[in-house]
Amino acid sequence: MTTPYHGKWFEQLEVGLVVRHALTRTITETDNILFTTMSMNRRGCISTPSTRRATEFGRPLVNSMFTVALLVGISVLETTHGTTIANLGFGEIAFPAPVFCGDTIHAETTVVAARASSSRPEQGIVTFEHRAFNQRDVLVCTARRNALMVAGGARLAAAAGVAMTRAATRAGGR
Repeated sequence: MTTPYHGKWFEQLEVGLVVRHALTRTITETDNILFTTMSMNRRGCISTPSTRRATEFGRPLVNSMFTVALLVGISVLETTHGTTIANLGFGEIAFPAPVFCGDTIHAETTVVAARASSSRPEQGIVTFEHRAFNQRDVLVCTARRNALMVAGGARLAAAAGVAMTRAATRAGGR
């Protein structure tokens, strides 16, 4: 059995690559309340008469940190799952339109920069631009993220597969 790698290896992340993510998520009021409570953001998020008056939209907004976390989460499977070493940081994050409970978010990612690591020859640094859209295709969030990615992925995956196959064969032969 081999380890599944859904993400892309450094060599596959060429500048200009656009990934339209298959996952979507409809945000619930419970999502918003839980995230807001866990992150200790006490701004009113529960739909009450006072919170409806608190925004110009007549209803509470979804916590913007949940929006960006969801955006990155949606992107992981098809970009960095099993192939990233670490997030190195975030650049510009913007929220050009509001997000409300009941909105269904879909996303896409573009590789905007990629370079081999000068100190780690088996790794590379990639800058992703993630974009989230609501069900009406309105852009609701953008985020730039830098990640340290595994290079030589095909070779490493093959080696891991061979090693795991040998181990499985030894275990089965006992």
